Amino acid sequence: MSTSTKGPIVMPDIDEQTRVEEREVTTDEGDHDRFAHYVWGKNPKAMVTESMVTGVPIRALCGKKWVPSRDGSKYPVCPDCQRVKNQLQGGGGGGED
Repeated sequence: MSTSTKGPIVMPDIDEQTRVEEREVTTDEGDHDRFAHYVWGKNPKAMVTESMVTGVPIRALCGKKWVPSRDGSKYPVCPDCQRVKNQLQGGGGGGED
């Protein structure tokens, strides 16, 4: 029978610089216009955060599948997402023709 002993845990050297990983994300059509999109679920904010962290795409109410990477409050709301949200909330959202 062997015994094991645990030694001290050595932490790697950590510097104070922030590294930015840039990656190209392929998105659906219509990305030439930037919009904030709505996500529907029990906890939409958590869904968006998880997608940002894991890189797993989520689907917006308008049907766009993407990985959020920007602060949505800086962009206008996607009109298609707004229409669907209004319908889900019972607001109709028929709008003008």
